[in-house]
Amino acid sequence: MTANFKLLADYGDRLSISKEKLVEICRQWKITELALFGSILREDFREDSDIDFLVSFVPEAPQGLLTLAKIKNQLEELLNRNVDLVVKEAIQNGDNWIRRQEILNTAMTIYES
Repeated sequence: MTANFKLLADYGDRLSISKEKLVEICRQWKITELALFGSILREDFREDSDIDFLVSFVPEAPQGLLTLAKIKNQLEELLNRNVDLVVKEAIQNGDNWIRRQEILNTAMTIYES
């Protein structure tokens, strides 16, 4: 499985990240897609803003609350910032169509495998 890591130069000052460590986390947890959404992609991003991630997994990957908490902790350690981690499938199947449309239409993929 080959990985494709994309990070727009426009967000480099907002998201200083080790490409290798991020790929390692994604492979460890069988993540197929990791995307940014929310304030990190907008002008209202601040020093104290959290970073919102949208995540997709291979079908057989564990996706329980404990797994999500561990991934969240690893991302927070990597970024030294609070992180919100949202499963893409939950958004796609959610009842809140406004939230679904906003997140899915603005998310910026930074990792795919």
